Amino acid sequence: MKAPAYYNSLMPYMIVPKAHDFANFLKAVFNAEEQLIVPRQGGGIMHAEFTIGEACIMFCDATEDYLPFACSLFILVDDVTSVYQKALAHGAASLQDIAERDYGKSAGIKDTFGNVWWLTEMSK
Repeated sequence: MKAPAYYNSLMPYMIVPKAHDFANFLKAVFNAEEQLIVPRQGGGIMHAEFTIGEACIMFCDATEDYLPFACSLFILVDDVTSVYQKALAHGAASLQDIAERDYGKSAGIKDTFGNVWWLTEMSK
């Protein structure tokens, strides 16, 4: 198999409840782009690939055999305030308010799927 150009050396593979909703969250909050969705027979997502910038996230719907588990991700964004506000508007909870820190402007959120996202603004 020839790897798609958007593949990286290391990519998170997330097993989430309600993968279609998770895909919508990624698109709305992080401007993620759908690369591939393989539907599961009987409904749901068997495998999905979305890109956020140069990163690729793979995920699928949780099943009885593959239970959901939380993931923690560090993500560089152009505008922490905007991403943080979009995340909260789409059901995420604040774990860490926006603040200037030694490493830059950052915040933390937990999405409704149980995942934690550490948002840090890229230097301009």
